[in-house]
Amino acid sequence: MFPNKRMRRLRRKETTRNLVKETNLSKDDLIYPIFVEKREDTLDIPTMEGIKRFPVEGAVKEAKKVKELGIPAIILFGVPEEKDKKGSFAWKKKGVIQESVRKIKEEVPSLTVITDVCLCEYTSHGHCGVIKNKDVENDETLELLKKISRSHAEAGADIVAPSGMMDGMVKAIREVLDDNSFQDIGIISYSAKYHSNFYGPFRDAAESSPDFGDRRTYQMNPSQRREAYIENQLDVEEGADMLMVKPAMPYLDIIRDTKNRFNLPIAAYQVSGEYSMIKNAIDQNLIPEEAVLESLISIKRAGADMILTYFAKEVAKNEF
Repeated sequence: MFPNKRMRRLRRKETTRNLVKETNLSKDDLIYPIFVEKREDTLDIPTMEGIKRFPVEGAVKEAKKVKELGIPAIILFGVPEEKDKKGSFAWKKKGVIQESVRKIKEEVPSLTVITDVCLCEYTSHGHCGVIKNKDVENDETLELLKKISRSHAEAGADIVAPSGMMDGMVKAIREVLDDNSFQDIGIISYSAKYHSNFYGPFRDAAESSPDFGDRRTYQMNPSQRREAYIENQLDVEEGADMLMVKPAMPYLDIIRDTKNRFNLPIAAYQVSGEYSMIKNAIDQNLIPEEAVLESLISIKRAGADMILTYFAKEVAKNEF
């Protein structure tokens, strides 16, 4: 006798499918990355179709568009006019991010502005901190991350996002923010950031490829699952307000683990390589455009409360 339970009953009509839908994706889940630099012209990024690098005023206009689409937040990445060994333009009062934050907060005050706190875009060698003996010196780098975070807070950032995977970075940043009356500024930590092959297009966009070696000594080995728990736990203890897993789709298990174990908002970054891979497949008619939504739903279903994605504007124009 055929089983009484027929799973297709609730799939027959779209309205019924929507009623029983377990995972919902909305504009409120999205954070849009914006690249900005001090130049007069907008620059197309060849490896990331549709994504551009903006001058400061262009970034302000882009932020306005993002807000008009109903996307609640942006994250800013800067390319400085000069680079040096320590990345000193990362904490300049009139640096590209600092100026962008000030102007965006003036023009679009209700938009949440997150700033990436790292040194790879600002150093002449392309690594995420101070170099000694061909490796990043952790504790000296913490002092620079404190300067960057304070300068971003002074410019008006709502949230700072340290991404360099330095040990102790959250504690160092929390202390400098609190000591300078910025206790209301949140920290979203790139707490489980893997040494991934999916970052390539970003490095073109941000001009952040390392001149030598790679970032294996500070970013996580892709083979590690249990280690992510330790990284997350340490950042929680140090005062992180939110945790992030990066990349997203190759690490859905890590997103789920993080969601299950920590009572904090969880972010996931659908990185440049994921974006370009999907875009190129759509352009070649290998997959339909609906694959974009499917990719984001998979990240949300895994447990992410918010998703950093270059698809945010496209997705925000759709009805869910």
